[in-house]
Amino acid sequence: METIAPIREIYPGVFVNLSSILMTTVTAIIVFLVCFFMSRRIQMKPTGAQNALEWLVDFVKNIINNNMDWKVGKNFVILGLTVLLYVFVANMLGVPFEIKSKIADGVYEVWWKSPTADPVLTLSLAAMVIVLTHYYGIKLKGVKEYGKDYFRPVFFLFPFKVVEDFSNTLTLGMRLFGNIYAKEVLMVMLVSLGTSGLLVAFGTVLPLMVWQAFSIFIGSIQAFIFCMLTMVYMSHKVSEDH
Repeated sequence: METIAPIREIYPGVFVNLSSILMTTVTAIIVFLVCFFMSRRIQMKPTGAQNALEWLVDFVKNIINNNMDWKVGKNFVILGLTVLLYVFVANMLGVPFEIKSKIADGVYEVWWKSPTADPVLTLSLAAMVIVLTHYYGIKLKGVKEYGKDYFRPVFFLFPFKVVEDFSNTLTLGMRLFGNIYAKEVLMVMLVSLGTSGLLVAFGTVLPLMVWQAFSIFIGSIQAFIFCMLTMVYMSHKVSEDH
């Protein structure tokens, strides 16, 4: 069984991945609804959903505190929370099931999957993070002082620091993509094997359940790593000691 992305040409020479558009939109809606309903009834003595949301906020605060001074880091709590929730939800969407449509014998278009299994999305998220680090670095330090950081402690480090920005974008995006894509590929292989016969199906039930549980672990860890590295890169740009 071959699975492909539903790519369509909307203008001559302009192609879009409809699955990625669908799943990124679904992810954004889920994150918005989760935050909306968890914070709908704020009380002095938190219970239930508010407790969970406050725990998430404290979790992000701890990540920030481990990487930069809180006087500067307090500006990035919402950014960290958004990144953590968005990447986590995106990683989880492909765990319980995938939706495919048959377009030919043995060929299927995948519509419902983890959007972070698409390198375009993960690299776009990584590029957004790096651009934001530059933006806040300039905003908090000023153009002149921020520009000097590229020549500190010695001037000949300038080209290496420029290369570092590109390498950070590439590694941040490809790390997330590689882990989630591998998770999805193996899950598809297990499901395809399970549909090849009744006897084989029974043999793949346990491995599939184990891999789904491990996929939840992978998705959670990758969301944490992406959020943590976002704050690490931000610290390098906005902290005075970098």
